[in-house]
Order: sequence, then C-alpha cells, then structure tokens
Amino acid sequence: MLYYALGRDLTHSAGLTGSLFVRQKMAEENTETVADEAAEGGKKSGKMKLILIVVGVLLIAVIGGVGAMFMLGGSDDEAAAAPAEPAKPAQALYTKIRTLEGSPYFTVVVPSNDDRTHYMQIYVEAKSRDDEVVAALTKHMPKIVSNLNRLFSSQSFAEIRTADGRLKLQQASLKEIQTIMQQRIGKPGIEKVLFTGFVMQ
Repeated sequence: MLYYALGRDLTHSAGLTGSLFVRQKMAEENTETVADEAAEGGKKSGKMKLILIVVGVLLIAVIGGVGAMFMLGGSDDEAAAAPAEPAKPAQALYTKIRTLEGSPYFTVVVPSNDDRTHYMQIYVEAKSRDDEVVAALTKHMPKIVSNLNRLFSSQSFAEIRTADGRLKLQQASLKEIQTIMQQRIGKPGIEKVLFTGFVMQ
C-alpha cells in the first residue's frame, strides 16, 4: 500500500511536473511571442519615428525655401509682370541762342494797332540731350538767329500780350530750329525751346 501510495504520489508528482513543464513551456512560448511582438512593435515605432523626423526636416526645408524665394525675389510671374525699368535719359544740355553780336537776347520791334512803337526782348535757350546737336546749334547759329528774328518780327502786339500767344510763339520757335537741324544734321535734335526772359514795352 505504501508502494501504491508512493507510486501514486510519484505519478501525481510526475503529472504535476509534466503539467508544470507544459505550463512553463507555454509561458516561455508566450514570453517569446510577447517579446517578438514587442521587438517588432519597437521596430515599427522606431521606423515611424524616423519617418516622422525625415518628413519634418523636409517640411521645414520646403517652407524655408519658399520663404527665401518670397523674401529675395518673388516668383517668376511677378518678375515677368513687372515692367522693365526704362533707361535714364541723357542729361539735358541747354544752348543759349544768341544774336550775331553775341547779345544774349533778341530785341525786335513789334507792330501794333495803337500807333505806338513796341519792343519785345526775348532770351532764348534750346534744350537737347546730344553733344552733336549742341555743336550743330553753335555752327549754324547765324541761320537760327536770322530765322528767329524774322519769326519774332512778324508777331503782332495783341497776339503776344497773352500767355497763349507767347506759348504759340515758343512752339513756332521750336519748329523753326528743328527744321534747321533736320536739314543740317538729319534729325530735329531739339526737345524744347525755352524763353528764359520775355519783356515787352
């Protein structure tokens, strides 16, 4: 009986040991499975972190590049839409139109209807932007002075008393000089005629 009891205890004990062994084996497998899953999850979360870091760096680089383009030059559309800056015109050159005697003004008798003698004194300058034109003005000064004397003498006192009449005389003077320049050097050359002094008596 003792043998039976002992055998039973051994069998029971072996059964327990076997059962423990199976349980231990299952626990080890579960532990390995959990460890594998944790390692796999760790690998996945590590990859996810790496992807997020790379995406973040790229996003910052793109935003920085766009910001730099905006601050430094804008887009190509803006550059194309902006009109080209016009070239600066050459410096204005003023030439005094002088009479043959070297006097800085013209003095002419102006006819009038009031039976009085009236005089007109005009200081004239021609505006150009070309040294060639200035040289041509100086060279052809006698012709210019002669034509302007004739033009000024043909004016009536009533016409040139008004601002509108003086403006018309100024424009006629410009056309007269431009015509001479066109004949002599092949271009008008003069932009404007200025009356820098104008006196009537």
